[in-house]
Amino acid sequence: MHRKPLIVAALTLSVAVFAALQSADAGERVRVRGTVESLDGDTLKVKSRDGKDITVALKSGLNVGGVVKAAVSDIKPGDFVGIASQATDSGINGAIEVVIFPASMKGTGEGDRPWDSQPNSSMTNATVSNAVTSVNGPTLTLTYKGGERKIKIPDGTPVVTLAPATKADLKAGAGVFITGERNGDSTVTADRIAVGLNGTTPPM
Repeated sequence: MHRKPLIVAALTLSVAVFAALQSADAGERVRVRGTVESLDGDTLKVKSRDGKDITVALKSGLNVGGVVKAAVSDIKPGDFVGIASQATDSGINGAIEVVIFPASMKGTGEGDRPWDSQPNSSMTNATVSNAVTSVNGPTLTLTYKGGERKIKIPDGTPVVTLAPATKADLKAGAGVFITGERNGDSTVTADRIAVGLNGTTPPM
Protein backbone atom coordinates (compact mmCIF):
# COMPACT_ATOMS: atom_id res chain seq x y z
CA MET A 1 0.00 0.00 0.00
CA HIS A 2 2.93 2.31 0.73
CA ARG A 3 5.10 1.14 -2.18
CA LYS A 4 4.52 4.17 -4.46
CA PRO A 5 5.55 6.84 -1.89
CA LEU A 6 8.69 4.80 -1.15
CA ILE A 7 9.60 4.61 -4.84
CA VAL A 8 9.04 8.35 -5.28
CA ALA A 9 11.20 9.09 -2.23
CA ALA A 10 13.95 6.79 -3.51
CA LEU A 11 13.86 8.38 -6.97
CA THR A 12 14.05 11.87 -5.49
CA LEU A 13 17.14 10.77 -3.55
CA SER A 14 18.66 9.31 -6.73
CA VAL A 15 18.17 12.59 -8.59
CA ALA A 16 19.62 14.58 -5.70
CA VAL A 17 22.63 12.27 -5.64
CA PHE A 18 23.25 12.71 -9.34
CA ALA A 19 22.81 16.48 -9.19
CA ALA A 20 25.38 16.65 -6.40
CA LEU A 21 27.78 14.51 -8.44
CA GLN A 22 27.34 16.76 -11.47
CA SER A 23 27.89 20.04 -9.68
CA ALA A 24 30.86 19.05 -7.52
CA ASP A 25 33.79 21.44 -7.79
CA ALA A 26 36.34 19.72 -10.01
CA GLY A 27 39.08 21.75 -8.35
CA GLU A 28 38.43 20.20 -4.95
CA ARG A 29 37.00 16.81 -5.86
CA VAL A 30 37.92 13.96 -8.21
CA ARG A 31 35.53 12.14 -10.52
CA VAL A 32 35.92 8.40 -11.04
CA ARG A 33 34.30 6.63 -13.99
CA GLY A 34 34.67 2.88 -14.16
CA THR A 35 33.43 -0.61 -13.34
CA VAL A 36 32.93 -2.24 -9.95
CA GLU A 37 35.35 -5.07 -9.28
CA SER A 38 34.25 -5.89 -5.73
CA LEU A 39 32.52 -4.57 -2.62
CA ASP A 40 33.72 -5.64 0.82
CA GLY A 41 31.88 -3.83 3.60
CA ASP A 42 32.59 -0.16 2.98
CA THR A 43 35.51 -0.74 0.59
CA LEU A 44 34.67 -0.56 -3.09
CA LYS A 45 37.21 -1.65 -5.68
CA VAL A 46 36.80 0.01 -9.08
CA LYS A 47 38.62 -0.38 -12.38
CA SER A 48 38.65 3.14 -13.80
CA ARG A 49 37.88 3.97 -17.42
CA ASP A 50 41.59 4.52 -18.05
CA GLY A 51 42.52 1.13 -16.57
CA LYS A 52 43.59 2.17 -13.06
CA ASP A 53 42.66 0.22 -9.93
CA ILE A 54 40.87 2.60 -7.53
CA THR A 55 39.96 1.85 -3.92
CA VAL A 56 36.90 3.82 -2.80
CA ALA A 57 36.21 4.16 0.93
CA LEU A 58 32.44 4.55 1.34
CA LYS A 59 31.42 7.06 3.98
CA SER A 60 28.71 6.41 6.55
CA GLY A 61 25.31 7.37 5.16
CA LEU A 62 26.32 6.57 1.58
CA ASN A 63 23.77 7.76 -1.02
CA VAL A 64 23.38 5.71 -4.21
CA GLY A 65 21.45 6.78 -7.33
CA GLY A 66 20.55 4.56 -10.29
CA VAL A 67 21.06 5.23 -14.01
CA VAL A 68 18.94 3.46 -16.66
CA LYS A 69 18.72 3.66 -20.45
CA ALA A 70 16.34 6.06 -22.18
CA ALA A 71 15.94 7.24 -25.78
CA VAL A 72 16.24 10.48 -27.74
CA SER A 73 12.54 10.13 -28.57
CA ASP A 74 11.79 10.48 -24.85
CA ILE A 75 13.01 14.12 -24.88
CA LYS A 76 10.24 16.68 -25.25
CA PRO A 77 10.09 20.51 -25.12
CA GLY A 78 9.72 21.52 -21.49
CA ASP A 79 11.87 18.65 -20.21
CA PHE A 80 14.81 19.43 -17.94
CA VAL A 81 18.00 17.72 -19.08
CA GLY A 82 21.70 17.55 -18.38
CA ILE A 83 23.83 17.30 -21.52
CA ALA A 84 27.59 17.02 -21.79
CA SER A 85 28.79 18.37 -25.13
CA GLN A 86 31.74 19.60 -27.15
CA ALA A 87 32.14 22.42 -29.65
CA THR A 88 32.03 21.48 -33.35
CA ASP A 89 33.01 23.25 -36.58
CA SER A 90 29.33 23.98 -37.25
CA GLY A 91 29.19 26.28 -34.24
CA ILE A 92 26.60 24.04 -32.55
CA ASN A 93 27.84 21.80 -29.76
CA GLY A 94 27.62 18.05 -30.25
CA ALA A 95 26.28 15.97 -27.37
CA ILE A 96 28.49 13.39 -25.64
CA GLU A 97 25.72 12.13 -23.36
CA VAL A 98 22.23 13.13 -22.24
CA VAL A 99 20.49 12.75 -18.88
CA ILE A 100 16.72 13.29 -18.71
CA PHE A 101 15.69 14.52 -15.27
CA PRO A 102 12.28 13.74 -13.73
CA ALA A 103 9.90 16.73 -13.86
CA SER A 104 10.01 17.08 -10.07
CA MET A 105 13.71 18.02 -10.22
CA LYS A 106 13.44 20.77 -12.86
CA GLY A 107 16.02 23.47 -12.15
CA THR A 108 18.46 21.22 -10.27
CA GLY A 109 22.03 22.36 -10.91
CA GLU A 110 20.80 24.69 -13.66
CA GLY A 111 23.47 26.35 -15.78
CA ASP A 112 26.43 25.71 -18.06
CA ARG A 113 29.84 24.71 -16.71
CA PRO A 114 33.13 23.06 -17.77
CA TRP A 115 33.05 19.25 -17.69
CA ASP A 116 35.77 16.62 -17.79
CA SER A 117 34.28 13.61 -19.60
CA GLN A 118 36.07 14.67 -22.82
CA PRO A 119 38.61 17.41 -23.64
CA ASN A 120 37.05 20.90 -23.74
CA SER A 121 33.60 19.59 -22.89
CA SER A 122 30.85 21.34 -20.96
CA MET A 123 27.80 20.27 -18.94
CA THR A 124 24.53 22.11 -19.50
CA ASN A 125 21.61 21.56 -17.12
CA ALA A 126 18.68 23.36 -18.73
CA THR A 127 15.15 23.24 -20.09
CA VAL A 128 14.46 22.07 -23.64
CA SER A 129 12.73 25.07 -25.22
CA ASN A 130 12.77 23.73 -28.76
CA ALA A 131 13.60 20.47 -30.53
CA VAL A 132 14.19 20.30 -34.29
CA THR A 133 14.70 16.92 -35.96
CA SER A 134 16.75 16.56 -39.15
CA VAL A 135 18.18 13.62 -41.10
CA ASN A 136 21.29 13.89 -38.93
CA GLY A 137 19.40 13.76 -35.62
CA PRO A 138 17.74 16.28 -33.34
CA THR A 139 19.08 19.68 -32.37
CA LEU A 140 17.87 20.97 -29.01
CA THR A 141 17.72 24.57 -27.87
CA LEU A 142 18.37 24.63 -24.12
CA THR A 143 17.57 27.63 -21.96
CA TYR A 144 18.83 28.35 -18.48
CA LYS A 145 19.02 31.39 -16.26
CA GLY A 146 21.23 33.88 -18.06
CA GLY A 147 21.88 31.84 -21.18
CA GLU A 148 20.96 29.56 -24.04
CA ARG A 149 22.78 26.79 -25.89
CA LYS A 150 22.00 24.77 -29.00
CA ILE A 151 23.17 21.14 -28.88
CA LYS A 152 22.96 18.54 -31.63
CA ILE A 153 22.48 14.91 -30.56
CA PRO A 154 24.32 12.61 -32.99
CA ASP A 155 23.06 9.09 -33.60
CA GLY A 156 24.41 6.69 -30.97
CA THR A 157 24.71 9.31 -28.21
CA PRO A 158 24.03 7.65 -24.83
CA VAL A 159 20.73 8.83 -23.32
CA VAL A 160 19.80 7.89 -19.76
CA THR A 161 17.40 8.77 -16.98
CA LEU A 162 17.40 8.14 -13.24
CA ALA A 163 15.98 5.40 -11.03
CA PRO A 164 16.09 4.30 -7.38
CA ALA A 165 19.16 2.30 -6.33
CA THR A 166 20.88 1.06 -3.16
CA LYS A 167 24.31 -0.05 -2.02
CA ALA A 168 23.28 -3.59 -2.99
CA ASP A 169 23.39 -2.51 -6.64
CA LEU A 170 27.16 -1.96 -6.42
CA LYS A 171 27.81 -5.40 -7.87
CA ALA A 172 30.86 -6.63 -9.76
CA GLY A 173 30.61 -5.51 -13.37
CA ALA A 174 28.30 -2.56 -12.68
CA GLY A 175 29.31 0.77 -14.18
CA VAL A 176 29.73 3.64 -11.70
CA PHE A 177 30.24 7.40 -11.68
CA ILE A 178 31.75 8.67 -8.42
CA THR A 179 32.75 12.07 -7.12
CA GLY A 180 34.92 11.91 -4.04
CA GLU A 181 37.90 13.22 -2.15
CA ARG A 182 41.29 11.99 -3.33
CA ASN A 183 43.39 10.46 -0.55
CA GLY A 184 46.23 9.24 -2.72
CA ASP A 185 47.05 8.13 -6.24
CA SER A 186 44.60 5.21 -6.07
CA THR A 187 42.35 5.90 -3.08
CA VAL A 188 39.17 7.99 -2.93
CA THR A 189 36.62 8.65 -0.18
CA ALA A 190 33.02 9.06 -1.37
CA ASP A 191 29.52 9.53 0.02
CA ARG A 192 27.62 9.60 -3.30
CA ILE A 193 27.68 7.16 -6.22
CA ALA A 194 25.68 6.82 -9.43
CA VAL A 195 25.44 3.18 -10.57
CA GLY A 196 24.21 1.77 -13.85
CA LEU A 197 21.26 -0.61 -13.58
CA ASN A 198 20.29 -3.43 -15.97
CA GLY A 199 23.62 -3.28 -17.75
CA THR A 200 23.57 0.49 -18.28
CA THR A 201 26.92 2.26 -18.21
CA PRO A 202 26.65 5.73 -16.63
CA PRO A 203 27.84 7.92 -19.54
CA MET A 204 28.58 11.01 -17.42
